[in-house]
Amino acid sequence: MTTLHQVPATRHRTIPWKSWGTFLLLAGPNVALLVLFVYKPLVQNVQYSLLHWNLGSDRATFVGLQNYVNYFHDPKTPTVLLTTLVFAVVTVGGCMALGLAMARLLDRRLRGRTFVRAVVFAPYVLSGVAVGMCWLFVFDPQYGLVSGLLRAVGLGSPNWYNDPDWALAMVCVVYLWKYVGYVAIIYLAALQSVPADLLEAAQIDGASPLRQFWSIVFPLLSPTTFFLGVTVFIESNAGGSFDIIRAMTKGGPLEGTTTMVYQVYQEAFVNGSAGYASAIATLLFLALLVVTIVQMVVVERKVHYR
Repeated sequence: MTTLHQVPATRHRTIPWKSWGTFLLLAGPNVALLVLFVYKPLVQNVQYSLLHWNLGSDRATFVGLQNYVNYFHDPKTPTVLLTTLVFAVVTVGGCMALGLAMARLLDRRLRGRTFVRAVVFAPYVLSGVAVGMCWLFVFDPQYGLVSGLLRAVGLGSPNWYNDPDWALAMVCVVYLWKYVGYVAIIYLAALQSVPADLLEAAQIDGASPLRQFWSIVFPLLSPTTFFLGVTVFIESNAGGSFDIIRAMTKGGPLEGTTTMVYQVYQEAFVNGSAGYASAIATLLFLALLVVTIVQMVVVERKVHYR
């Protein structure tokens, strides 16, 4: 006769209070700081965007969505939005492409590569204001290094400071110089984690170096590419460019380098329109949120996690 053994019912596992206490002890300070310095100011910014409030005044008038209506009827808005879009595309795309190419070069066994890696990463930790001030001398139309190199090949120097298009190009170049090292180092770490046996097998099969890169290496870099795409996009639009623009062009000439994040500063601290500036900041946050969600929903589907 077969004996049937009754399986004991599984008990509902409860988390002991000691574990909850440890969790609150470790995570509580971080959560408190996030609520105090991130989420609370975010909610207050939305609240201020519904007010007509001059910075420093003790009176504010509720105007609802009028600040948002005024922004989209402002004749400067199309120029600012276009500048923000061009700056984002050039800097994000440039950082990703140049950073990956530089990481490929740094991944080779060359003499002094540790020193070169440090030099490449160094601009990222420098102050944006200091970087902008130094590059002002580099782009000086009369005595700058760029104008000297152009004269050496028989070309004249563009009017970097008075032409809106050239001014925006100048700011993009400086931003790329400062941030491409960060992207290169992150890509370099990912390249060094690519399994060598896969590349050896492809080499035995006769695959060219370019074929190995596009068929093996680049797909394996997709998690890193996704991470950098999100972080670099947010950084270029949420404050990473402000100090460079402030030091070099102050948003000019003719609003040619005024991005949305710099416009927030101008409206709040130059014009004193705190409510209007809060509306612009809210719109910028919503735009970054939408693009980030699209990246995480659409782009992440093509990411190959090992």
